[in-house]
Amino acid sequence: MTQPHDSQHDLVVQQFGPRAAAYASSPTHAAGPDLAAFQTILRDAPVERLLDLGCGGGHASFHAAPHAGAVVAYDLSAAMLGTVATGAVARGLSNIRTQQGRAEQLPFPDRNFDMVASRYSAHHWRQVPMALAEAARVLRPGGRMVMMDVFAPADPLLDTFLQTVEMVRDPSHVRDYSLAEWQALLQAAGLVPGEAETYRLRLEFQSWVDRIASPESHRPALRSLLAGAAAEVKQHFAVEADGSFTIDTMLVVATKKS
Repeated sequence: MTQPHDSQHDLVVQQFGPRAAAYASSPTHAAGPDLAAFQTILRDAPVERLLDLGCGGGHASFHAAPHAGAVVAYDLSAAMLGTVATGAVARGLSNIRTQQGRAEQLPFPDRNFDMVASRYSAHHWRQVPMALAEAARVLRPGGRMVMMDVFAPADPLLDTFLQTVEMVRDPSHVRDYSLAEWQALLQAAGLVPGEAETYRLRLEFQSWVDRIASPESHRPALRSLLAGAAAEVKQHFAVEADGSFTIDTMLVVATKKS
């Protein structure tokens, strides 16, 4: 019998597999200040083995590869992994290999990686505490986890609005966690998180819905939610007349206790 949590994993694959090329070519995902900061971290202290957890289109892997001995790009979607492999060849990055699987069940030995990185993936994970515990398990003592993701504002009004538009756009969305929640989650996994670096990311409405192929019936609902939001919501998310808006993203480095 299929376990209840299997349906969420299947939904993620169904949502993202057919859109692999769109995410591989997405300017929103291919660049950003978080990736620049990530590369600086690696440039200052290169690593031998790095795991890109929930690699999606592979942009974190591509940025990490010049500063790592070996990179494992790991994702639920075989289609995504195919685009990563193709992209690695096109970029001449021979130290990237791909492997399919769930974040909550990593098929790697204990203490196998010097760094685990994840970008724009964790808000789709069904069991974040389990995934972070697995990430900590495969990290060597003193190894680092670099978590890059959207984060939710602490204000309940803003939080509820963000989760709602995320879910209407993409039914595989689980949750954007707040900075305080991320600190607690990382600590519970046995990691010591540093201070988060935060950024603002503008999402152009049309490419935002096209990238994930949001159903045509959902798009008017999204425009209505954005147009009808409270003044505080519109101000925080910098909602524009065409439905484009701006979200908060973060980079947190957490170290595994020795």
